[in-house]
Amino acid sequence: MTDSDYIWATGRRKESTAQVRMVSGSGKITVNSKEFEVYFPIEPMRGYVTQPLQVTSTLDKYDIKVNVKGGGKMGQAGALRHGIARALVKCDANSRSVLKESSMLTRDARVKERKKPGQPGARKRFQFSKR
Repeated sequence: MTDSDYIWATGRRKESTAQVRMVSGSGKITVNSKEFEVYFPIEPMRGYVTQPLQVTSTLDKYDIKVNVKGGGKMGQAGALRHGIARALVKCDANSRSVLKESSMLTRDARVKERKKPGQPGARKRFQFSKR
């Protein structure tokens, strides 16, 4: 299998980045050289990741290999979902409207707010003392 056989896409969420390689196959998903069920042991998280495949009815159509890094597990799941959706659009342009309608192509831009100087946190302030 050469690199030209794969469909490449990148998904991002919070601090996580997922590089997705998709090729026609039997529906096997591999994340960081581990099985999908091992890497994401919680069922709701697995359902969240496979949403783009379920919406487009391509759950058993493609083999997916993913390299994901940065952030936590939920951020990585969001990045993987975004990457899979983008890869599906590359291989079948007709699925774009379905994925866009369910807002899977939009990058979730919410990130952690930075800590402000002289304060204990992003929003938290030291206790005010009038006297």
